[in-house]
Amino acid sequence: MSPNPLVSPAKRALRDARDDERAGRLGTAVDKYQAAIDAAIATGDAPTQSEALRRLSVAMHRQLERGVARELCTQSFEVADDIGDQALAAEALNTLGGFELEAGQTGTAGELFHRALAMARDNPALIGRIEQNLGIIANIRGDLGAALLHYQNSLAASKLARDDSGCAIAYHNLGMISADQHEWERAEHYFDSSLTLADSLGDVRMRGLCLLNRSEVFIARQRFEDARLSAEDALRLFDELDARAQKADAYKFLGVVYRETGRPVLAEARLTSAIALASECGSALGEAEASRELARLHQLMGRNQEALRLLNAARALFVHLDARGDLSDVTSKAAELERTYLAIVRDWGQSIESADSYTYGHCERVATYAVAVARALGLDAARQTTVQVGAYLHDVGKVRIPHEILNKPGKLTREERELMELHTIYGLELLEGVDFPWDIKPLIRWHHEKCDGSGYPDRLRGEAIPLEAQIIGIVDVYDALTSTRSYRAAMPVDAAVDELRRCRAWWRDDVVEAALEYISVSAAPA
Repeated sequence: MSPNPLVSPAKRALRDARDDERAGRLGTAVDKYQAAIDAAIATGDAPTQSEALRRLSVAMHRQLERGVARELCTQSFEVADDIGDQALAAEALNTLGGFELEAGQTGTAGELFHRALAMARDNPALIGRIEQNLGIIANIRGDLGAALLHYQNSLAASKLARDDSGCAIAYHNLGMISADQHEWERAEHYFDSSLTLADSLGDVRMRGLCLLNRSEVFIARQRFEDARLSAEDALRLFDELDARAQKADAYKFLGVVYRETGRPVLAEARLTSAIALASECGSALGEAEASRELARLHQLMGRNQEALRLLNAARALFVHLDARGDLSDVTSKAAELERTYLAIVRDWGQSIESADSYTYGHCERVATYAVAVARALGLDAARQTTVQVGAYLHDVGKVRIPHEILNKPGKLTREERELMELHTIYGLELLEGVDFPWDIKPLIRWHHEKCDGSGYPDRLRGEAIPLEAQIIGIVDVYDALTSTRSYRAAMPVDAAVDELRRCRAWWRDDVVEAALEYISVSAAPA
């Protein structure tokens, strides 16, 4: 078919470039955008020049040429501004805002979006795109109500403009926010609506995003085979587009599917690939989330030290994202990460005791008691968590103590006692390569220290012993006294309390009183 003679070469090149970009032929699109710019300059077609500059800036940004992209988009704005075309100027500002948003500069991005919205006026298609971006900023800030309103406004404006591309984006983002709210059925409906439009438009990238994020919905609904197929399709598309950050996310979801369906070798391979690829392309959020998922796999495999190292790496990335104000609700993700930490250290503590029916549940009880005493002493939430984690792992070094010593029914010899006391040192050695968000290592080393200097391993006295270590120490003794052990029967609570009073010189007075108060309340009849 011969080209329409009524369409200028510049406009024809611009249209063809857009078609190539939607089809994933990014390199070809870049060449055609440049041809459109050259033709528009030659013919004095400033509007086409502005639009082609903006489109080229987006393509260059996708090729990670971010400095070039900003320069081209700024040129687009200047050309539009010179000819007084507010719609094109608003388009350029909206695109520049998108670049700032992806760089984590939400404040600057918001200013650009609001400037663009004021200039968009009666252009519903453009208003729809700007409302999308304002919704993303609201989502980042954790204001899901405002985000939902912006996305709904975007969908309404895009429908008014009969802009199927804008509608596809709006449906996709409504799916994302529904998934954030765990409204999985609604999220799936929105992703399916977006996917239908993406297919009709031939928009490969949007199709990939819908497939990718629908995988998360399928995982949440335990439709693991659907999730695998959706993630595999997304991976294939993003591989064609060389979209590495999205490829990393696809690998992450595949890893989760394989983990949840009992295929740990495949799960580890996919999650390791996700971490490496996300790190390579600078996606801190992707790297952090994949690290967290791999940590959960290692937890299931009993590889607790490796799990905790990964969680610490993920936490460092989340802290970095929080400082940047990056593209994530960091507060909720950090809270989820802390829950994973606690689950792993809890499981690790229980696994230490699992072979011994006498001590099974000891760490769980000590953690419960210790947090209650810490709260009674007025320690803040962070220090209570420190006590909890320290309590879960206070006996981790006992894995190196021979089973026959741990379970000896009679009194230990001097040599056996000395070996038993080394569990505090062994615990630190086991955790040597793990950096925790909480300062728990002193608690593991010193929870058997006593204020009168009779404890171990360092014979510390008085205030030299951290308060948190003393809290764990006293409730550790209480639980040991009131539990049946291989060498004696459990003491009644009253007898255990008498024993704590007799030994009160071992701990600070306020620690003793807080512990006794908790015991009296918890042991009282309901």
